[in-house]
Amino acid sequence: MGVAIKLREDYHAEELRRLAKRSDDSGQARRLLALAAVYDGGSRSTAAKLAGVTLQIVRDWVIRFNAEGPDGLIDRKAPGPKRKLNDAQRAALAAKVEAGPVPAVDGVVRWRRCDLAQWIWEEFAISVNETTVGRVLRELGFTRECQVSCVSRFRGYTLWYGGPLNDRDPRRAAG
Repeated sequence: MGVAIKLREDYHAEELRRLAKRSDDSGQARRLLALAAVYDGGSRSTAAKLAGVTLQIVRDWVIRFNAEGPDGLIDRKAPGPKRKLNDAQRAALAAKVEAGPVPAVDGVVRWRRCDLAQWIWEEFAISVNETTVGRVLRELGFTRECQVSCVSRFRGYTLWYGGPLNDRDPRRAAG
């Protein structure tokens, strides 16, 4: 069994309890109280039971506390998943949307998110959902109403030139 990592000597149990009491972050307060139990001479196993975690997590807290002090025990925001399209690919997508489709080549008169998702697959071999395409376009400054149609061409919708939506649409010309 390995040797326990020593806690910093510039803090003591009473100070950690005081910091925990003033903390706005409940996770930090719990971690400070667990470390205060260790400063009082308790075992790390006892501190882990008090905090409701494993011994390995208490060890991680000690490492963070020794490196950064009490601020090292504040909950951190998770980084989240990495972006599917890098900056160069996003720039190529923006250029494609700005240029607009060529009806004879692309088979559409206005880009739809599913068309752009297909283009991304053909161009970069990256599979993306239509929702992801919409989110990327919003991040690039495009709006759905102005640049990209989200309308299915298979349902007979003709929104890009303002035609009727269906037989019951009041905009439909009386026949």
